[in-house]
Amino acid sequence: MRTKERLVNLMIDVVLTATCLLMILPLVFLVSNAFKTPQEMLAWPPTVIPDDPTVANFKAVLGDTPLLRWIGNSILFSVLSTVCILATSSISGYILGKFRYPAFNVFFAIILATAIVPFEVYMIPLYFQAKALGILNTTWGLLLGYLVMSFGIFLIRQNVIQSIPDELLEAARIDGAGEFWIFWRIVLPLLRGALGALGVLAFFQAWTAFAWPLIVATTRDSYTIEVGLALFQTGFTVDLGRLSAASALVLIPSITLFVLLRRNFVQGVASTGLKE
Repeated sequence: MRTKERLVNLMIDVVLTATCLLMILPLVFLVSNAFKTPQEMLAWPPTVIPDDPTVANFKAVLGDTPLLRWIGNSILFSVLSTVCILATSSISGYILGKFRYPAFNVFFAIILATAIVPFEVYMIPLYFQAKALGILNTTWGLLLGYLVMSFGIFLIRQNVIQSIPDELLEAARIDGAGEFWIFWRIVLPLLRGALGALGVLAFFQAWTAFAWPLIVATTRDSYTIEVGLALFQTGFTVDLGRLSAASALVLIPSITLFVLLRRNFVQGVASTGLKE
């Protein structure tokens, strides 16, 4: 039995390792292509380590395009969107999880129902609203579509119900604490793991947004990085060297954020499935 169990565990490790390598392989080739010459990039079989590494692609990208500005626009947009989603989700999740009103169940069902509505359904009306407000080609126009996340409200509500006992809140109220003080000093610290997970999800949702920034940001200086990367590809050609170099630079902020918040991300997602 022990030998059979070891063989099963070994097979599982082999399958998981092979799957991880297959998932990482595109990123490895992406970074590798960024340092290749056009001739080596078209060579077959492809090489993982460039024979003649060059930084010409990086120099061309940084010199011919406002890549750093696009990255700055995306970082500002993603950070503000994350802050807004954390604020709306934490407040809504706490109210829906701890305040007992029959109408709240209806509101929560409506919020969950909006999660199945594709963004493209209400994208055009939202665009006309942004145009009426005069916030096209601005960060506020980008934020208009990324202020609330229905999954974030669900995530925080589940964590509030499971990890914050009613007795703790009642004890604070008996001691004379107000609702805002309870929310700020008791609820938010206990939701740190869930908020960290939600922060990562919200950041990547805004960081990878393409359709909404494409129609809201129409000037070159207001592009986000996803829209800017699309400029390297036309209907007939793809500048693979510059596209790889730009994409490699874009990976740095997202990977850094995930490494810093990976524990909160795993802890927050895992806690949504726990039961008392």
